[in-house]
Amino acid sequence: MDGVPGVIVKESESFESAFKRFKKRCEKEGILADFRKHQHFEKPSERRKRKIHAARRKSARKSKSSDM
Repeated sequence: MDGVPGVIVKESESFESAFKRFKKRCEKEGILADFRKHQHFEKPSERRKRKIHAARRKSARKSKSSDM
């Protein structure tokens, strides 16, 4: 697709179930996460700091789970 997910509503399908499929497809394609990421400008230095902190958390979590 061209970045915009769409669902075709079947005749016997309710709006709620079609909307649920649409939300699931948006989540699968990462549209909401991408929107939140681009909601405000992030300086390159802030991006580096965020990635370093995430890597530290990930390594701490990994070492903590391997110790058990």
